[in-house]
Amino acid sequence: MFWAAQQSAWQRELTSAWTHRGWLAWLLWPISLVFGALAAFRRGWHRAGLGKIEHVPVPLIVVGNVVAGGTGKTPVVIALVQHLKARGVRVGVISRGYGRRSKDCRQVHSDSVCADVGDEPMLIAHATAAPVFVAERRFNAASALLLVYPDTQIIICDDGLQHLGLHRDLEVCVFDDRGIGNGFLLPAGPLREPWPRPIDLVLHTGAHPAFVGFTAQRKLSQYAKRFDSSQIALTDLADPKHADAKPLLALAAIAKPENFFTMLRLQGLPLAITVALPDHYDFAGWKPNEYEGCCLICTEKDAVKLWSIEPDALAVALNLTLEPAFLEQLDARLSRLMACGSA
Repeated sequence: MFWAAQQSAWQRELTSAWTHRGWLAWLLWPISLVFGALAAFRRGWHRAGLGKIEHVPVPLIVVGNVVAGGTGKTPVVIALVQHLKARGVRVGVISRGYGRRSKDCRQVHSDSVCADVGDEPMLIAHATAAPVFVAERRFNAASALLLVYPDTQIIICDDGLQHLGLHRDLEVCVFDDRGIGNGFLLPAGPLREPWPRPIDLVLHTGAHPAFVGFTAQRKLSQYAKRFDSSQIALTDLADPKHADAKPLLALAAIAKPENFFTMLRLQGLPLAITVALPDHYDFAGWKPNEYEGCCLICTEKDAVKLWSIEPDALAVALNLTLEPAFLEQLDARLSRLMACGSA
């Protein structure tokens, strides 16, 4: 836990430096030039046809970002899958499964272990019931998905905007309120590649978009979910007279944990303790008895890892609503792609 706290403090220091062009950003700027040169070389290599680009036989959407850190990309993937399923489209999801200990290609099942498939693929599978496959090479994940589910009509790739070896038919780039930060490339700034660059759809998940693009609204669910899928209203957790009332311990191992804590407080929840951990934290050092007597409340992404050691933990979903104009553009483009594929 001590190392996690130190790592989290360093991450906060660096991400703070990425918001403006201060001394730390300028100190790291020469390194960012090397990073930029390598990124330009990779892109030029593929553009010249020298790098192998693999195609899958169905339309593929990449949902990613050019900014390091969480921008709400996974909730966007979940919302897209739910939208397409509601239209009757058979959709699957592929991912590398960031942070997993396994290296093979496999499907994410309800009884999968997060350490083997990754927390975000596990969350997507739980939230959508769509087939989700993970592999080191995303093309292998797509091939395995189509082998098991040959009637799949569209594949969504969770992350991979910079993975140029996989052909994509549609790119969605997700931003939050940071925009492009100080505009520097890593490690002097948050950019993984220069911006602006050609993109199909730009989507802002924050409350204050930094530049033109479509928007999405993020809002906490009014209910917390238990391991057995039963629910309790947040208003009940906020009521000190309720039968289940206990001091609330809010935990988040996401890119911006303070945002989650703020959302809970805005729902009237009196948080006795808050614990912020690094994004994708595996809870290997978590001690269940350390906060005995508290009611642990966390994000869905944390819950899929925590429930095996904290079965009483409560998960609060982050519901994301996509702007209707964004969905209209998406549907129009996908209709053309699917028509071409069936022609």
